[in-house]
Amino acid sequence: MAESRGVDKKILQPIVERHRGRPGALLGILEEVQAAEPHRYLSDDALRSVAEATGTPLSSVYSTATFYSYFNLKPQGDHVIVVCRGTACHTRGSLGLLMEAAALLGIEDFHEGDDAAFTTPDAKFTVRTVACFGQCALAPVVAIDGRIFSRMTSNALAGAISKLRKAGAK
Repeated sequence: MAESRGVDKKILQPIVERHRGRPGALLGILEEVQAAEPHRYLSDDALRSVAEATGTPLSSVYSTATFYSYFNLKPQGDHVIVVCRGTACHTRGSLGLLMEAAALLGIEDFHEGDDAAFTTPDAKFTVRTVACFGQCALAPVVAIDGRIFSRMTSNALAGAISKLRKAGAK
């Protein structure tokens, strides 16, 4: 059986110590571990390492990581586009933006009923959805690399993706 890699103890131990005894410590630990991981996600090995280092049952660590949409259990692309699918955003065209993002990124067989998260084969882009950003008056809302864009249009989305592609080519 292959040995589990987990998170390097030199990285994990200081993270755990910084949060020890604080309310919501597990959330802070998982957030820092995710940020330290290549492609900003929590691998199975990372979840096991956190459980072991904190003395928390793996089931509790996993439950926490899957409850909050902020945590990623799959590798993320270099750029992350998050499309709000809340009611206000939906009625103002967020499905069209999601489909547009898929088409612009070459995901030709993406359909509304599919898992609303995908990463391009070159790992340059991840597109996913969120239930609501809480910015309903500004719908439709899209976050690109953590920056919120309100009243997003197809043209603005295409421009943003093109700009990210050009920046990556340099």
